[in-house]
Amino acid sequence: MILIDTGPLVALFDPKDQDHLACRKILEEIVEPLYTTEAVLTEVLHMLAPNSKGADALKAFFMGEYVSLVALNKKDVERAFVLMDKYRDLPMDFADATLIVVGENLKTDKVFTLDFNDFRIYKIQNGHRQYPLSLIGPKMDS
Repeated sequence: MILIDTGPLVALFDPKDQDHLACRKILEEIVEPLYTTEAVLTEVLHMLAPNSKGADALKAFFMGEYVSLVALNKKDVERAFVLMDKYRDLPMDFADATLIVVGENLKTDKVFTLDFNDFRIYKIQNGHRQYPLSLIGPKMDS
């Protein structure tokens, strides 16, 4: 399973985005299930023009079986706040924190993102150990 961040979702549904074609190509190659959070979806809908073709396509994408939306409970939100405090020097936003929490809960370290600078620093907690994320995206060498 792969977590999908805000950047690729915006790029996928905004044809004018500089990473649109690269993200479409990556999405076509992904065979594992995709997961994200309401916080990420909220960011994407905010960044796409309301009622645009991109926003409509995004809604259809979420209503189909392409990506699963993971709901957070209070404990998850508390963990996200702890992570935001831990990475406050970056700073870590709430959407990124929710992806890390979901990764910890689902035991996956794979993230499809355009935000390599931050996600290279974030770690997934598994028991008492922390592990780096496995990043997927078009600019892995940047």
